Amino acid sequence: MSGNYTADFNLWIEQTAQLLRSHRWQEVDVEYLIEEVECLGKSERRGIASQLIRLLLHLLKWQYQSQRRSDSWLDSITDSRTQIDLAILDSLSLKSYPTEQLEESYQRARRQAAKQTGILVSVFAEKCPYSLELVLDEDWLPLVNCGYLDFSKAKKNNPSLYQKIFMQEFFCISPLHQ
Repeated sequence: MSGNYTADFNLWIEQTAQLLRSHRWQEVDVEYLIEEVECLGKSERRGIASQLIRLLLHLLKWQYQSQRRSDSWLDSITDSRTQIDLAILDSLSLKSYPTEQLEESYQRARRQAAKQTGILVSVFAEKCPYSLELVLDEDWLPLVNCGYLDFSKAKKNNPSLYQKIFMQEFFCISPLHQ
């Protein structure tokens, strides 16, 4: 059956599943099955890391390019948070993986942000300036290159300030413009 594995992967999956359901253990290509099971775990981890990089990239762009903010950036931020959450809900053993990957993912996002924005990589913080808790918090966005704001607290404690920030009427002096 190993010929099917390389020639028609989908057919191999269907046949292997049928053999397992039928308890025909001797006919299962165990070597390839083990390889595929291991790849599934790698794929889930790679998916979380990819979403974390995308999320950090858009948070950096949100912070450093306030004049270019868009609904698509918000959509990307929201979707990345959702995808990470869904992956962890599907595999609770991956709950600590974003913590393990935060710094490496930030470094990749930092380099990508520099390329995409034209801002020197040295302008971005060397170490991730955001905690994972904030990064994954659906109510949080960084301020314009001068810190961050927990939007849930701002919305609750000072609705008018929240509205000003959200409507991009609140500006900080950025080191890029000094």
